[in-house]
Amino acid sequence: MKWIISALALIAPGIMLGQERPQPVTLINNVRIFTGKDAAPFTGNLLVTGNVITKISTGPIATDRSMNTTIIEGNGQFLMPGLIDAHYHCMFANVTQVMVMAKDYGFVVLMAAMNAREALMRGFTSVRDMGGPIFGLKDAIDAGATPGPRIWPSGAFISQTGGHGDFRLPYEVPRAENEPLSYTERIRAAAVADGADAVLLRAREQLMAGASQLKLMAGGGVSSMYDPLDVAQYTEAEFHAAVEAAENWGTYVTVHAYTPKAMQIAIKAGVKCIEHGQLADEATAKLIAEKGIWWSLQPFIDDEDSNPQTGENREKQLEMYGGTDNAYALAKKYKVKLAWGTDALFNAKNARRQGARLVAMTRWFKPVEILQMATKNNGELLALSGKRSPYKGKLGVLEEGALADMILVNGDPIQDIKLLADPEKNLSLIMKDGIIYKNLLAQK
Repeated sequence: MKWIISALALIAPGIMLGQERPQPVTLINNVRIFTGKDAAPFTGNLLVTGNVITKISTGPIATDRSMNTTIIEGNGQFLMPGLIDAHYHCMFANVTQVMVMAKDYGFVVLMAAMNAREALMRGFTSVRDMGGPIFGLKDAIDAGATPGPRIWPSGAFISQTGGHGDFRLPYEVPRAENEPLSYTERIRAAAVADGADAVLLRAREQLMAGASQLKLMAGGGVSSMYDPLDVAQYTEAEFHAAVEAAENWGTYVTVHAYTPKAMQIAIKAGVKCIEHGQLADEATAKLIAEKGIWWSLQPFIDDEDSNPQTGENREKQLEMYGGTDNAYALAKKYKVKLAWGTDALFNAKNARRQGARLVAMTRWFKPVEILQMATKNNGELLALSGKRSPYKGKLGVLEEGALADMILVNGDPIQDIKLLADPEKNLSLIMKDGIIYKNLLAQK
């Protein structure tokens, strides 16, 4: 027995003595640091201890160079916070809608895990998941079973009958009280609820499962089968039921909406964020600004990365695309709190083009403004979940005390933001939670 104890003492003396093993330390030297807050980068060095940034300095940072310290020479490359996608669908980004409905659910989960790994390797260290059966994948990523970004889950998106989240087929309606849930409801992709009491129940179910915020469908959608784009969905009372449930849990409700009517009903009920909003008018944009509401607006235009619909849905899509320029103009005019996201959905090609959707934003913003939106701004939106945030610490910025999520770009994306459209070539380092997932630079 003595030799076993001796061997354990040699392998893990800290454990035998009741001591904690020292946290891993990473020192990144000689990089141009873009904090996310400041427009101009500066040359300096950055120290990570465990999963937290512990020192940033324009001068040398001393370390004990112990076995637990990794030193990376940045060679003047561009260090910035990890990118954040504020409107993502981890479970559905790289599969078609037919696959979700017809394939074995295990296939969908494995495809989602692959997509999560690829998103991280594109430099996206955090995403706000805007609807889907995400909790299992999130738990697997957090447990280290598979790589992926941090996920702020909404759980099932909550929809009225015939709304943007109702994926039932016509023969499934009407549903008797004793009939089972539809397939998308059973896998917790969607939750169909009508009336304030039903909405309250479904909202509480998502919060019970671990939702960091709630997502409701406030208006018609482009890709959905039953709802015209101009239709407003849910009443103020129904929205208020979800808002009350969320506020009781210290978090908030966000809504899918395109039209002024859909947005204004939701805002009146107390929602804190609008997703999309391409058809907003001046009065609605002004209201969003006055209420301090977040506007999560996507660069939807009819370009190479669009996801063309057919028939009536194509008409809806073109109408929505036609409002995007005006929506961004209104957001800028009224200085709205603006978030950025891709809403990559049911299209593997578009999912891989996540960084290219940042480049698309140059139609309306300077590169530095885009970088700030995808880091600092989006980090502030994530913080809106309060104590329901699944990760404790500050994100979207490089500052002392913030969580150690960052990427190193071989080049200057402020001068050439197209660098982020080719992450495999141009990202030299990817770190999430203090763990290095990619490093093409020399280290000691």
